[in-house]
Amino acid sequence: MNQNKTQEINQRMLVLEMLLTENVYSHRLVRDVLNKYNYLSQQEKAFIKRLYEGTLERQIELDYVIDLYSKVKTKQMKRPIRAIMRMGVYQIMYMDAVPDAAACNEAVKLAQKKGFAALKGFVNGVLRNIARNKDEIAYTSLSVKYSMPEWIVDLWMAQLGEETTKIVLAGLLREHSVTVRFRDISGNTGIDMETAVSAVQKALTAQGGTMERHAYLPCAYKVSGTDDLARLPYYKEGAFVVQDVSSMLAVAAVGIEDYVKHAKSEGGCEAVRVLDLCAAPGGKSMLVADLLEKCNVDYEILSRDVSAGKVALMQENLDRCGLRNVSVGVGDAVQRDEALVGTVDIVIADVPCSGLGVIGKKRDIKYRITPETVEELTVLQRQILTVAVSYLKPGGRLLFSTCTINRKENEDNFAWLRDERKLVPMPLDNMLPECLCTDTAKQGYLQLLPGVHDTDGFFISVFYAHGHP
Repeated sequence: MNQNKTQEINQRMLVLEMLLTENVYSHRLVRDVLNKYNYLSQQEKAFIKRLYEGTLERQIELDYVIDLYSKVKTKQMKRPIRAIMRMGVYQIMYMDAVPDAAACNEAVKLAQKKGFAALKGFVNGVLRNIARNKDEIAYTSLSVKYSMPEWIVDLWMAQLGEETTKIVLAGLLREHSVTVRFRDISGNTGIDMETAVSAVQKALTAQGGTMERHAYLPCAYKVSGTDDLARLPYYKEGAFVVQDVSSMLAVAAVGIEDYVKHAKSEGGCEAVRVLDLCAAPGGKSMLVADLLEKCNVDYEILSRDVSAGKVALMQENLDRCGLRNVSVGVGDAVQRDEALVGTVDIVIADVPCSGLGVIGKKRDIKYRITPETVEELTVLQRQILTVAVSYLKPGGRLLFSTCTINRKENEDNFAWLRDERKLVPMPLDNMLPECLCTDTAKQGYLQLLPGVHDTDGFFISVFYAHGHP
């Protein structure tokens, strides 16, 4: 039955329909489609994923190349033809396993099936011309070469300089592994971390995948070659969770153990209260819980998110991992909960942002975000941070983080918290791996950059409340 189903699926037609789907974020669309066609082989699913994501990611470059060889420019084409042409050019330029002739022929077939038989000659002629000349194509700008909107390139050039901007742009286009965090669950299940790592490694190798330890943290591993982590050994037991290493580093920067040790020495640590204001997908809350479990202290973690759907998914992960001291619920981070004012030891404010640091994984962000949207987000960020500060008890710590690369959303907010809200930046150099202990980390913040660092683009800062450590 599965074999018959597989034969029924035209993989390129499926990718075309995905490219024509509107109002759905690309990473969610990929997840939903691969789940629907989970009976396909790993190779088939990898082809669908790469062709869809690559065509979307390289859209600016692909349009530039098509326009070089087509009298009808991409902006004038019907949406299905434009998508077919982009798919064809992507295969010609970036998928070596696909012969150029096959990319052209399959594009012609797609045009026919979508009702554009009259354009067969056009599609075939333009694509074959590109295939003949692909090694001669010259790029006119960084925007075209790295398929990034000009305003984002200009933003980074002004803030990072040309050399670093090129490194970041190239880093975003690299293949991105999934990062998982292995947990020590030996106390509850008898499964120690070493056993879980070994079992997952063996299972991945058997299916042609790979796993390697991340250089920054001993619990972090990079996984590739699988799209279904739930099938791996010990997933159901909660031995590992999906979490980018940048998110893990943000929690490490808070210094959970250091905070508990200090609070105990002051005689004021009967229980630790943590509030995660924009918690979805929940990775930080779960890591904080695991760290507090090792501190031999009572604690409660309140994880809130404005999306009911995301809250439900967080609860599923918490249940799988057996974390009982974490309470999830729907909550708007802008609305202050008066009952929590001045009562929280650690506030996590991973605020909504432009997402420019995760473009490598969420490829449509760069086409959706605008300078006007960024301005609106900075207003929202200040509103959330104002509320977040009000929850801190004397001596409490605030983690302020984003998944973007933009001074206005990051360094400017850091300075505002320090100068206007009178919080004291906490040096991060003792909390982070030595290779990340930059001058800014000593001042209280760290900007992670794809290509420069082996992470997403991420901003991390930690503050003391009222100047008390």
